[in-house]
Amino acid sequence: MDFLTILGLIAGALTTIAFLPQMYKTWQSKSAKDVSFVMLITFMSGLLLWLIYGLALNALPIIIANAISFIFNLIILVLKIRYK
Repeated sequence: MDFLTILGLIAGALTTIAFLPQMYKTWQSKSAKDVSFVMLITFMSGLLLWLIYGLALNALPIIIANAISFIFNLIILVLKIRYK
């Protein structure tokens, strides 16, 4: 694996892990009132486009980071709807 791929994987891991505290807090408190629905939808749209871009380039760091981030944000969205 070359340096740029490793760099991309580390960057993707850090930005993906950043969503875990929000997801955990939402799950534990059973409240997502402070999470913006519009922000989640907009951000998830961007993640989906990044994922498509990564797939087109066959860029593993982009694919992994955005797929996992999309799933984490989808969980937050489901929790927001569930705990409304």
